[in-house]
Amino acid sequence: MRTKFTGAALAIAAALTLTACDGSGDAADKPAADVSAEPRKAGAIVLDSPKAKPDLVLKDTSEKQYELVKETKGRPVLLYFGYTYCPDVCSTVVSDIAAAEKKLSKNEQDKLQVVFVTTDPERDTPQRMREWLDAQGGKDIVGLTGDFATIQAAAKPLGILVEPPKKEKDGSITVSHGAEVVGFSPKDDGGHWIYTASTTSEQYAKDLPKIVKGENP
Repeated sequence: MRTKFTGAALAIAAALTLTACDGSGDAADKPAADVSAEPRKAGAIVLDSPKAKPDLVLKDTSEKQYELVKETKGRPVLLYFGYTYCPDVCSTVVSDIAAAEKKLSKNEQDKLQVVFVTTDPERDTPQRMREWLDAQGGKDIVGLTGDFATIQAAAKPLGILVEPPKKEKDGSITVSHGAEVVGFSPKDDGGHWIYTASTTSEQYAKDLPKIVKGENP
């Protein structure tokens, strides 16, 4: 399987690191990564104008309907679009967030909601997503899957590219999507912060207590 990660659209695109990976999705393979663009600090990009939280209705890993706006109203949220067959980047991002979340106080953990939306819904079944998220240390992370067009439409206003999985002539599958994490404030439910794939677990651990309070990191 070949996987491509591209930066966000809109004005923030120039500030992001673009990553391209090749791999089969099998843990035994060693995907090669090529990073273009200049490295940037791993901290949050604070948006001048907040992004609206997507009015997204999908199926969670318990196969129950999950309304993102309703379920996360008034809560700090980290939203990430990725897929479980991703050879490296998605696993790194999710495991880093999960590790950072564990460093929060119990009260902070109860407030924060991390949401993972698949960009490969045909293969990412609820059961597979749950097993994969748990394996990354994200037992508290909500996994969502459903209609691809709905997922793509939700990502677009956030400036995150999500393209349909493409089967190549050699049988491999290319999945292209933005590798950014969007942080939503509990104060207004707006997306005020963008994190790139270069953000470390340590940086998330430093920033999350402020995000939980709705403050700029």
